[in-house]
Amino acid sequence: MPSQAPIVAKELTIAYGDVVIQRDLTFTVRMGEIFVIMGGSGCGKSTVMRCLTGLKAPSKGQVLLEGISFWESSQATRDRIARNIGVVFQGGALWSSMTLGENVSLPLHEFTDLHSREIRDLASLKLSLVGLAGFEDYYPSEISGGMRKRASVARALALDPKLLFFDEPSAGLDPVTSSLLDDLILELRDSLGTTMILVTHELPSIFSVADNCIFLDGETGTMIASGDPKRLKNESQDPKVQAFLTRGDKNRTG
Repeated sequence: MPSQAPIVAKELTIAYGDVVIQRDLTFTVRMGEIFVIMGGSGCGKSTVMRCLTGLKAPSKGQVLLEGISFWESSQATRDRIARNIGVVFQGGALWSSMTLGENVSLPLHEFTDLHSREIRDLASLKLSLVGLAGFEDYYPSEISGGMRKRASVARALALDPKLLFFDEPSAGLDPVTSSLLDDLILELRDSLGTTMILVTHELPSIFSVADNCIFLDGETGTMIASGDPKRLKNESQDPKVQAFLTRGDKNRTG
């Protein structure tokens, strides 16, 4: 692994036409950490993730992936870097007409020269990593929402990415299933050493998995806080950050 930080954003501004979503974002994601992009609905969390994963170009600034300026590189270089990025989309984005094994095998067929038997074995291994051993022949419609989310994690792990992104991983899951997914994220980070970036506004997940975070404000279109979310909850003087991070406390007392 190169010595550079896996992700460095420098003075990043992201817009749709003349509408600026976030401006002047500067932050670093360190190797092996779980980094959370948080903030209220509509603040641009998923849009920032799209910029970091090569799906949307910034209007200004740089995204450095292991020291390489992604958006200033050639298409060939961007394609090579993208092979080291896995994404778990909000809805799972599994192909309903394919079994779980076929879903996980798809990127292996597309991006490797492995034989079919080797691909099947690897797909089974990835499914077993997320607790779905023996479910290779099930279709997404035949399993629960939590299992579908785990299957989408297995697919994102197919090519052994160095960076793994999650877009609202707990969306649509009940609290118990969401907690189990948080446990899986921690287990995978500890066992594989993968650097993980989560986009979420769910407090239980933020406090249970995050090593570091940034807080995006939708009103100003800027990053107004960064650091360990537990420390921010105790020490931040910003009323927006406090209101966001203490929602659970208010719900319990109410």
